[in-house]
Amino acid sequence: ELKCWPNYFAALRAKEKSFEVRRDDRGFQKGDTLRIREWDPARSGRYTGNDEFRKIKYILTGGQFGIEPGYVVLGF
Repeated sequence: ELKCWPNYFAALRAKEKSFEVRRDDRGFQKGDTLRIREWDPARSGRYTGNDEFRKIKYILTGGQFGIEPGYVVLGF
């Protein structure tokens, strides 16, 4: 389960965004299904009730290609 700010969530929902960049602190693995929940810090500081589910198809780990160590790029 991940928080996602509204502008990024809208792109995810519209299928314009097919990846997430995250701190590698949850043991993400290929095949995991993520529940991505829209979080609105500006208006309410709460979840909006919108969510999307995405399956991880590819993981690019930090320390390569300009990605900071300790971070991952998750491809859906």
